[in-house]
Amino acid sequence: MNTRNYIPIFAFVLFSIATASSDSGLSPNYYDRVCPEALPTIKRVVEDALAQERRMGASILRLHFHDCFVNGCDASILLDQTSAIDSEKNAGPNANSTRGFEVIDKIKDEVDKVCGRPVVSCADILTLAARDSVVALGGPSWNVKLGRRDSTTASRTAADANIPAPSMDLPALIKNFEDQGLDEEDLVVLSGAHTLGFAQCRTFRPRIYSDTNIDPAFASHLRTICPQVGGDSRLAPLDPTPSSFDVKYFTDLVSKKGLLNSDQALLNGGEIAELVSKYSGNHEEFSEDFAKSMIKMGDIKPLTGNRGEIRNNCRKVNSQY
Repeated sequence: MNTRNYIPIFAFVLFSIATASSDSGLSPNYYDRVCPEALPTIKRVVEDALAQERRMGASILRLHFHDCFVNGCDASILLDQTSAIDSEKNAGPNANSTRGFEVIDKIKDEVDKVCGRPVVSCADILTLAARDSVVALGGPSWNVKLGRRDSTTASRTAADANIPAPSMDLPALIKNFEDQGLDEEDLVVLSGAHTLGFAQCRTFRPRIYSDTNIDPAFASHLRTICPQVGGDSRLAPLDPTPSSFDVKYFTDLVSKKGLLNSDQALLNGGEIAELVSKYSGNHEEFSEDFAKSMIKMGDIKPLTGNRGEIRNNCRKVNSQY
């Protein structure tokens, strides 16, 4: 899909964001003077990675989501396990499923080269890489507010507690998003990120063998992929076009073909179900609202000023480098 078609849709949104800084001190122009080549370099490395494996775009987007929901968008998810760091990579929602770390490492190396030193934070790299991944897969663009710094800690406990689980019902999902300062519209829109990527059998097994709110033929097909016992890491697409940003995720929900319980749960509540129905027939509105909600999620508790650091290596705090 030609992403240039989105330029008129987002002109007002992008202009209004570009002319104002975030209350948190973030600004889309943060690196314009200190390293103007940073953003084009990130975009190039992301596009190269997706040219090799389109699924990587969804993986990078998921990394950003899982980072922001754990003490803010601070790149804590990128830190490896050490005696002092209880890595979020080992949390239940992330273990043996989060991927894309090597792409972030590559971006960091390339950006530090063009900037001459570590200037761009890993938190900003991850946020920009998520945006560039969406664009590369046919989705909207948006001006990313920049100036985040990197955490010096991680919390596996917070990751287990705060990242929404695929088994959640609608009230739990609403509460989970509210805890991050996100509303019900953000819940629906950001769930729409499941227009991209795959899920492991272990995350949807209960739905296809126990739920009644599922299309029978759809459930039967998934059982050929995901047995009742074993095959936990086998993959199924989250919608029929897992490498294209579109509205088929929402049309599937209307047809009771949501892969995860937390997806299909969106049809269980009045105004939320109405949003799902609206987006299922309006690609442009979904794209515009997705851009807005991604900006809002990127504003969750950023570290700025003297808080945190600019890591030399995204996997390690500087004291360990």
